[in-house]
Amino acid sequence: MDETTKGEKLQKELMNEKRNGWDFVSEEKREEIFKFSEEYKYFLNQSKTEREVVAFAKDVLRKNQFQDIHEVDHLKAGDRVFFVNRDKSIYIAVIGKEPMEKGCQIIGAHVDSPRLDLKPNPLYEEQEFALFKTHYYGGIKKYQWTTIPLAIHGVIVKPDGEKITVRIGEEESDPVFTVTDLLPHLAQDQMERKLKEGITGEELNLLIGSIPFQDDKVSNKVKLNIMNLLHEKYGIREIDFLSSELEIVPAFKARDLGFDRSMVAAYGQDDKICAYTSLRGILNVYNPEKTAICILSDKEEIGSMGNTGMESHMFDYFVSELLNKLEQNQPNQLEKVFAHSKMLSADVDAGLDPTFSSVSEPHNAARIGYGIGLNKYTGARGKSGASDANAEFVAEVRRLFEEKDVRYQLSELGKVDVGGGGTIAYILANKGIDVIDCGVPVLCMHSPFEITSKYDIFMAYKGYEAFYQNF
Repeated sequence: MDETTKGEKLQKELMNEKRNGWDFVSEEKREEIFKFSEEYKYFLNQSKTEREVVAFAKDVLRKNQFQDIHEVDHLKAGDRVFFVNRDKSIYIAVIGKEPMEKGCQIIGAHVDSPRLDLKPNPLYEEQEFALFKTHYYGGIKKYQWTTIPLAIHGVIVKPDGEKITVRIGEEESDPVFTVTDLLPHLAQDQMERKLKEGITGEELNLLIGSIPFQDDKVSNKVKLNIMNLLHEKYGIREIDFLSSELEIVPAFKARDLGFDRSMVAAYGQDDKICAYTSLRGILNVYNPEKTAICILSDKEEIGSMGNTGMESHMFDYFVSELLNKLEQNQPNQLEKVFAHSKMLSADVDAGLDPTFSSVSEPHNAARIGYGIGLNKYTGARGKSGASDANAEFVAEVRRLFEEKDVRYQLSELGKVDVGGGGTIAYILANKGIDVIDCGVPVLCMHSPFEITSKYDIFMAYKGYEAFYQNF
């Protein structure tokens, strides 16, 4: 005899009861999720900068039968191509059976993360210490970047075109670097500053050495010794810093977090978590009905400007090249493609933190372990600067995820009037594409050690894979 009450039946049928995703995971599925997270952690350790992500992606794509679009004269359904934009962003496509004017399935993430960059003239000596001057990139809490091990990644390009790759601080045998801070005993005045000014931008100086060059006839002997070491290793002079891109990133590795190993803690998960899962998803796409496109863009953390950011026309160029090589191009064809395309803006969301829950509205906050997060709109205050997805498109995404057993949640980034944020969604929406933000909830976002759920990572992968193939 069924003893379920009418109210219980109605509650189950009508109410949107949110549950932790781990409640639905079998032991076999848990092993699959954990294995995927090990591969993700490997990617994070290899790909701390946008250049490294693009190099990683290019290598993986080559191994999965993708070709550089410049190596292909003609395209047909089923072809797999990519275009590298100045080594800092990459666009990937699997050509569909339908003409592109019927629209594409697009997923777009970004591969840059908050960090410290070296200034054009970085090297100086003070009180017999050698230091690098830095300029922070993106929205950071500056005090979080002091007294932690830091590594130097990037390139130095000489006027003759020689490009030198730098990666110091990642191997156990490498030295690391750090930004110093005051001891509490002498920090009375510093402790009176507001938190956001506890460390100023000009105090983010990287300590790199202290041994002087052995010659009493020269000045700045510690600086000279450092420059001599760099010259011996890389063949550079101080002036070569003028044409360099050197980024300062945390030196620690991606790690499991928690006794249950349910979470990943690592630098750069905003937004490399969505970059990796969307890249992995398109590797599984063969002969789709509509052309599937993966965007891994640069410069989102500083407004998507520049020719490697989404505000540039380089993505338009890539889609035009697809049309040209499919022999489908004609006047206004690019606009027609965009007008019929659909997109997931794959960027992270703010996870509900129990220690700081006052900034979140619990009924509409993304929760760690509850699946991939959908944001109908971002922006700030009165949705300022937001791309607000149409209800019809939200319903289509819901239908797809429910059919494919992808657990999801809809949320907002914090309480109204408390803050807000933005992604690349509005840029693609301005082209006429249906777009919704869809990514993984994160704790400690923009810090040197961000936290995510392995369950959510896997749901992002499965959700993106489904979206490429099923509309």
